[in-house]
Amino acid sequence: MRIPLSWIREVADVPADQSGRDVAERLISAGLEVETVDTVGAGLTGPIVVGHVREIEELTEFKKPIRWCQVDIGAGEPSGIICGAQNFTEGDLVVVAPPGTTLPGDFTITARETYGHVSNGMICSERELGLGDDHAGIIVLPEGTAEAGADASQILGAGDDVLDIAITPDRGYALSLRGIGREVAIAYGVDFHDPVDRAETLPGPADDRAPAACASDDLEACPLFTLRTITGIDPHTPTPQWMRNRLRDCGMRSVSLAVDITNYVMLELGQPLHAFDLDALQGTVRAGRAQPGESLETIDHVERTLSVDDLTIRDDRGPIGLAGTMGGATTEIADDTENIALEAAYFGAEVVARMGRRHRLTSEASRRFERGIDRALAPVASARASELLVDLAGGTYQGMTAVEAPMEERVIRISGDLPSQVAGMDIPVHDVIATLEAIGCSVTVDGSELSVAPPSWRPDLTDPADLVEEVVRLVGYAKLPSTLPTAPAGHGLTHAQRLRRRIGMVLAARGLVEVLTYPFTSDADADALRWPDDDERRVSPRLANPLSDEQPKLRAAILPTLLVAAQRNVSRGFDDAAIFEMGAVFRGPAGSQHAPRPGVDQRPSDEEWQQLQDLLPDQPTHLGAVFTGNRVAKTWADDAEAFTWADALSVAQDVCQVLGVEYVVERGDDPSFHPGRCAQVMVDGEPVAIAGELHPAVTEAWGLPPRSCALELDISRAIESSPEVRPAPDFSSHPIAKEDIALVVAGDVSARDVAASIERGAGELLESLSLFDVYEGDQVPDGHKSVAFALRFRAPDRTLSAEELAGIRESIVQSTSADVGARLR
Repeated sequence: MRIPLSWIREVADVPADQSGRDVAERLISAGLEVETVDTVGAGLTGPIVVGHVREIEELTEFKKPIRWCQVDIGAGEPSGIICGAQNFTEGDLVVVAPPGTTLPGDFTITARETYGHVSNGMICSERELGLGDDHAGIIVLPEGTAEAGADASQILGAGDDVLDIAITPDRGYALSLRGIGREVAIAYGVDFHDPVDRAETLPGPADDRAPAACASDDLEACPLFTLRTITGIDPHTPTPQWMRNRLRDCGMRSVSLAVDITNYVMLELGQPLHAFDLDALQGTVRAGRAQPGESLETIDHVERTLSVDDLTIRDDRGPIGLAGTMGGATTEIADDTENIALEAAYFGAEVVARMGRRHRLTSEASRRFERGIDRALAPVASARASELLVDLAGGTYQGMTAVEAPMEERVIRISGDLPSQVAGMDIPVHDVIATLEAIGCSVTVDGSELSVAPPSWRPDLTDPADLVEEVVRLVGYAKLPSTLPTAPAGHGLTHAQRLRRRIGMVLAARGLVEVLTYPFTSDADADALRWPDDDERRVSPRLANPLSDEQPKLRAAILPTLLVAAQRNVSRGFDDAAIFEMGAVFRGPAGSQHAPRPGVDQRPSDEEWQQLQDLLPDQPTHLGAVFTGNRVAKTWADDAEAFTWADALSVAQDVCQVLGVEYVVERGDDPSFHPGRCAQVMVDGEPVAIAGELHPAVTEAWGLPPRSCALELDISRAIESSPEVRPAPDFSSHPIAKEDIALVVAGDVSARDVAASIERGAGELLESLSLFDVYEGDQVPDGHKSVAFALRFRAPDRTLSAEELAGIRESIVQSTSADVGARLR
């Protein structure tokens, strides 16, 4: 919301020595966000004057239209000025920068020869003077604005400060001079002059024509609908310059007097208005839902197919506008419109917001309706606009018709000391009452309780917490004490939190980089990962209002979103990447039953809490990692080493070791991974991780280098098996005994099965074993392979003898022979 300081001064008695930046600081302290303070015509130095165009000579010998103009600037003889604009004629009043004036951008005007003439000055547009963005033509002032040679900077409002304020969705009242002016008056502690009080001089209706009739077919969506009739306006009356300046400074362009007045009153009071061409209407104008099959061409000349949920403005022919959003082309104000029906209504915020999203259409009117406007303001605002139409355009007021549903009175009960309790500082009750009354509330004291009736222009005030927020922000956030809460003794990180942090540190130490991704995905991502139609990872909650229609679902696995991050890195030339993410995934659909809405004044009951939990899908924490390119970069001395499936598997194993869980590695079978280079990690007989090389079709679909690797691990499931306290390992001062053993087994026997058999045969003295060689060749029968393990033995109370080691070795040979058909190589 852009608002000039000069306009604010008309409704709030701001001290004369306060600049726009001073006012901005006060508003920021009161909780509003002032983004910028701009000065109209900043960078303009020297005079700009009103010029009267006496004569225009068209220079036709050039490739583009050029005019040689004789302009009276009040200096005796007219000045000759070259100009290329075509939007003015002889007799018009224009704005001239004479030689010596410096325009924004440090452009100094001089008398110079151009197009065969000496041009003594420049006829200026808004953008050239730094007043606005309009550069379609030069500024043409309304007839009679001033005499030639008058100071144009004062006429155009140059030098005024304009505040650009970001209005949050809960403060719709601040999208108007009325709302901002009240905030400024409260911030300075000065009187506020409500502009609503200006709309009191509308003459009585004439009796020569009945006013247009109106109705509302949906009093819930449109509980107030008014229609005023004004006839006989002069359609050629220009908008006065003071109104043009205000619209320009607020970021709106001048269209015509009737349209400009509706926009001006909307900016002044916060009530959107819409003017219909009265002669284009047929029958009663009413608010009602669209009918099946209807369409509407809006004033932006787009044909829109209507939904039965759309709230429309209608006459006897059908829809003539989208309520609170945009009017229709058939009843639009034209250049020759003399009779006007002026609509002012209250439309439900939710209805307008949903309709705008459906049609991907927003407007200045819908921005205000979506945030909530003053329920009682419509007839006052339309009276103000009608008054301006009568005074400025010479119209005749014919009266008003209206329909209104009863307005419920809102009363909020609040303890007088609640603001003090919430703020942590003493706020006397009389200050609480004074602050609430300053924002327009009516307050009744009942002992220690206050009964507060919020004003009609503050629909955002609905419960005690809202009133507390108003009191605290106007008392001043800067006055709130900074007190660190005392943490209760004995509390700290949970077991799961400590383990998750430990996992992150271990992965970072291994060189992986943590990333955070949006948890949104789509069925297309599932297809790219080759998940079958019945895969449980395809079932996840669908968002009611997704950020993007291309990602309408929450992720059921972490790989889809992590692959997007990997793809982005690769597309930007970072081919060698090892990234990981820990985050929630969402398994199964969300509940469909009606959700309870507990109050905010106490903890939900156990039953309400359980009902809310039942609505949520399962949300375990998963770890995902993706490896692309090389693990070791190529140097002058060494070749590059690429990431392999073993790197992904080793990360999963490291995580299990950090958690202190016993795990088993098995051959994996997942359609997203290469069928021969995939492993799954089992904990307590259940799979918790899948790791390996991605399937070639997956790497191609995601634009990753060939043989990229990945893993996904269910951290929540693994933590369930993790002990709260891990026992310290047994230590022995006796030396370790080393033995290597090579066994020949069938080619389809896994090394894991051989290792398990070795552990059973070796008994308790086996401290560790590791596979260090797999061989298939001439010295091994066809269809077989040799697997070699390094074994480490130790006894807690003695040094192992050669005889004991020989016995253990023989036991291992017998065990593996019986279990997997192995023989000693």
